[in-house]
Amino acid sequence: PRAVISKVGIYVYLYRDPRDGKIFYVGKGKGQRAFQHLVDEKDGVKRKKIQEIRNAGLEPKIEILVHALKDDEMALKIEAALIDLIGVGQLANEVRGYDAISHGKMDVQELVALYDAPRGIIRDQGILLIRINQLFRHGMDPEELYEATRGVWKIGPRRNSVRHVLALYQGVVKEVYAVEGWEPANWRAYSFRAEELRAREKQDVGRWQFKGSVAKEPIRSRYLGKDVSKYLVKGGMNPIQYV
Repeated sequence: PRAVISKVGIYVYLYRDPRDGKIFYVGKGKGQRAFQHLVDEKDGVKRKKIQEIRNAGLEPKIEILVHALKDDEMALKIEAALIDLIGVGQLANEVRGYDAISHGKMDVQELVALYDAPRGIIRDQGILLIRINQLFRHGMDPEELYEATRGVWKIGPRRNSVRHVLALYQGVVKEVYAVEGWEPANWRAYSFRAEELRAREKQDVGRWQFKGSVAKEPIRSRYLGKDVSKYLVKGGMNPIQYV
């Protein structure tokens, strides 16, 4: 009813699977959005889930979690927090949500590293810095972090002098890897990123990926969690940089 819609305003909504009661989608909107999104054919994963429920002779349960919100930004932040809490892997949402990488769920150590990471001094030889700002997210599985860091890069013969790679997010070291060698880019070597890399296989010809493992002590603790942004070229677009 229009009278209800006018009072509800901006809201955050949930879709539940009536078969097990689990939330499978989180969204934000106003007006008829929560109902219109049930017939939206853009979201492949969500659409398949809804069709699966309907094939069982049921309908997804729609819940309005919070309404009459001040603005879209507030709704987006609540939506993102819910996605983080439930876990994007458990939902039909394809991304974590608004500003989730910088301000989403993280443990206390990650929060300290984000705002007050100690300065790191690089003294070792053969260090390569790799910025993974586009792929990083707090709470990443160690294998996901490795895959985000190892490739695939435009890098010349000097790569063979690299002994250790520092994976950076916003200038802070998220992991340290000992490099065992380099090989041509190959999406088949990946698990979490296989689909992404397979789709761009042709354009990645001539790129490289390293093979390695988490560095041993004391070099790992020497750099892990440290801010080494002073070694990055200001305004530089290349995600990789030698020290």
